[in-house]
Amino acid sequence: MLAWQDHPHRSSALYRPATLEEARKLKRDHGGKAVYAAGGTLLRTLWENGTAALPEVLIDLRGIEDLTGIRYDGCRLYIGALTNLSACRSSAEIAAVSPALREAAKVIAAPSVRNLATLGGNLACGYGDTLPALLVAEAELAVNGPASVRWVPVAEWLEDRWSDAYDPETIVAGVRLPAAAAPGEGGRRFEVYRKVGRREAFTPSLVTAALAGTAGEGGVLRGVRIAAGGGNGRPQRLGLAEALLEGRRLSAELLPSLCEAVYEEYAPSGDAFATGAYKAKTAANLIAAELWRLLGDREDGSGQSK
Repeated sequence: MLAWQDHPHRSSALYRPATLEEARKLKRDHGGKAVYAAGGTLLRTLWENGTAALPEVLIDLRGIEDLTGIRYDGCRLYIGALTNLSACRSSAEIAAVSPALREAAKVIAAPSVRNLATLGGNLACGYGDTLPALLVAEAELAVNGPASVRWVPVAEWLEDRWSDAYDPETIVAGVRLPAAAAPGEGGRRFEVYRKVGRREAFTPSLVTAALAGTAGEGGVLRGVRIAAGGGNGRPQRLGLAEALLEGRRLSAELLPSLCEAVYEEYAPSGDAFATGAYKAKTAANLIAAELWRLLGDREDGSGQSK
């Protein structure tokens, strides 16, 4: 483990632990004076915007082995937390298992940022743009706690992340995605991700939405999963909207009720750029638009399974 101060006029000490246990001990020893870092893109943005102070201690996780790479672990796809977003964007394995996650990685920031930013860093903050995609993929996170690494569903981890009892020493070590379920005879699997930002490209998100499930014979929807997030909003599964669609035949008449359900259930906070009501309405429209697209594909026969 190395530690140094990279400039005599800066107060940040940099540590490079070799193991997760070393990293947690450093965090325990330095408490709120220390932060974990990998690509550092979000941290740098916060510091430059003046929304967070430069910490006294940086704990660089990049020297820890086995936290990088994309590989199959049995029937599940494992993605190390230090895998950068560019690798996620170009991964054929991720595209096959979770098209939504690949799309999320594709539209985060500029290419130069994606080359540095890590998947773990994007989700560990609790509001990263990849989280809605991981929610609908029913992903699990490898969470390093006091005793060992355990696998936790993303939805459960988010509840803990935003609770007063969250352990600040926690390190997210990786992501595990289940294999894509077969759609069944005559069915079509769908999984999509959409983002709305403040400008056309390379922009922070205002709203992100993800949708997954299967449209079976006759357009009956099964295994529906819907999530929304974006900006500083807490990503969440929209269970009431999911229940509205589950087991129902996809039709144009269903979409107004869906929009209303999403609008009522998703309650993001407003910010300097958009009100909470605008964000909720945008999420509802994004989700309804994708179902409308799916309905059109089913009716004209032009859609391709993802």
